[in-house]
Amino acid sequence: MADDSEHATETDHDSAADVGHDLEAERTTAPMSPYSARDVAIGFVVMLVGVAVAFGIPLLTVGV
Repeated sequence: MADDSEHATETDHDSAADVGHDLEAERTTAPMSPYSARDVAIGFVVMLVGVAVAFGIPLLTVGV
């Protein structure tokens, strides 16, 4: 197996951090991001479609 320590000397920075992210910007996560009532409505519709697929189709095939 290859020794992982030999690769550590080639890069002395976090390579994932330089993929187009602004390192000086304040960090935010999804729950902290603002969302509108339209976003909530779209999420609710997606949930209803998922529930219909997950439960409705199997119930139709059983014949309940």
